[in-house]
Amino acid sequence: MGLAVSQQAYPGSDQQLGRVRVLPYALYRGRWLRADGETVGLRAARTAQWELDIGAAASFGGGGDDIEARRGMQRLGNLVEFGPRLKWRLGEGSTSGGWRLALPLRGVFDLSDRLRHRGWALEPELTRGWRPAEGWRTSMSLGAIVADRTLADTFYGVKTSQATALRPAYQARSGLVAWRLSASFNRELNRDWRVFGFVRTDSLAGAANRASPLVKQTTGTTVGLGVSVTLARSSASGVD
Repeated sequence: MGLAVSQQAYPGSDQQLGRVRVLPYALYRGRWLRADGETVGLRAARTAQWELDIGAAASFGGGGDDIEARRGMQRLGNLVEFGPRLKWRLGEGSTSGGWRLALPLRGVFDLSDRLRHRGWALEPELTRGWRPAEGWRTSMSLGAIVADRTLADTFYGVKTSQATALRPAYQARSGLVAWRLSASFNRELNRDWRVFGFVRTDSLAGAANRASPLVKQTTGTTVGLGVSVTLARSSASGVD
């Protein structure tokens, strides 16, 4: 899989970070073990309307001195999240997609710092999916990021030793980090090739740490575009 991303350094940052990555990627949809575009993990329970899984997700970090507001502070590393997620299918499903509510509660760990625990995040998300034409999948979602004090401090706290004339000391609070509006598409070119993309906007309206000196703007956008190719596939069919 090849992926190019222009991402906001963190919710509230006024800087964008560019990323271009070529990554190995596997899809596996077994009855219990799952690896797909949303998470990697274990499906613990499932009915026609709801599903409980335990899985992981990851996000790119940003260098310390790459971000002017955080110059001289510890870098924001590549983060991995792990924990349970409850999903509800709202209404009857169809070939055109449908509504879904996801409630993931995950611990956050820093891959760049020996998997140091960075706190907990609750990220409720309401998603509407469509299949507008053969080979196309699109979706829009509205969600929120809520963090405990430890995770909020990772992004917004400023220790006394890190304070400057333009960056006073600040103790972060637990609560809302940001609202998130997202849209994505996935287009199947043939049996083996796909293109995909996404755009998301974060808003700090009502956020618990808007007063942090590290918050430089209240909205920001991240966009990504990628291509994936299937090099091998199993003879067995996946399980929905």
